[in-house]
Amino acid sequence: MITRRPAEERGRSDFGWLDSRHTFSFGEYHDPRHMGFRTLRVINDDRVLGGAGFGRHPHRDMEIFSYVLDGALSHQDSLGTGSTVRAGGVQKMSAGTGILHSEYNPSDEPTRFLQVWIEPDRKGLTPSYQDAKPADVAKRGKLALIGSKNGRDGSITFHQDVAIYASVLPTGAQITYALAPGLGAWVQVARGQIELDGTPLDEGDGAAVESQSSLTIRGVTESEILLFDLA
Repeated sequence: MITRRPAEERGRSDFGWLDSRHTFSFGEYHDPRHMGFRTLRVINDDRVLGGAGFGRHPHRDMEIFSYVLDGALSHQDSLGTGSTVRAGGVQKMSAGTGILHSEYNPSDEPTRFLQVWIEPDRKGLTPSYQDAKPADVAKRGKLALIGSKNGRDGSITFHQDVAIYASVLPTGAQITYALAPGLGAWVQVARGQIELDGTPLDEGDGAAVESQSSLTIRGVTESEILLFDLA
């Protein structure tokens, strides 16, 4: 069963320097019908003006993941970590017992990224930070593993039974993904248009997949997606 979450029905926060679209309830946007999917709690499509960003603020007991689509995103935290991730790169923070961090756009050009929150499998973890830049060739017409519970195949480690894949699909390209019994998936279209088992999805759309043994994704146009395999 596929349940589409249309882009145009998402919540929105526009602060001038930040234009954010919320797939699930977040901040002042609250919709009891859209509180997350399984352990996936937040997907925000964030656009940040050059030189602007999120000032130092706290997080706790959440796995927070950013996938940069355009521009660059700089991170600094109370662990002493500082790094800049550019388009195609990912960064992930386990907030655990508590962490302070800031994120900002270090360039003059706009930055766009997907901010994702996943509930950890337990509270009170030691805070940590990772970043990576998956090879573009690994995503082209294929599903590249970028996050997993045990950090397998060089992916970023999550404290949850989850596998996160990224893919750039050329027009007409098709991939199939098998789902284990009891697991579900969420597909988020970052850009372009796809068909998910024949269901059309446009840029910004998401879809929950449940009670299926597999799913097929076809690029209607040049597209970029994230796929979350969730317990």
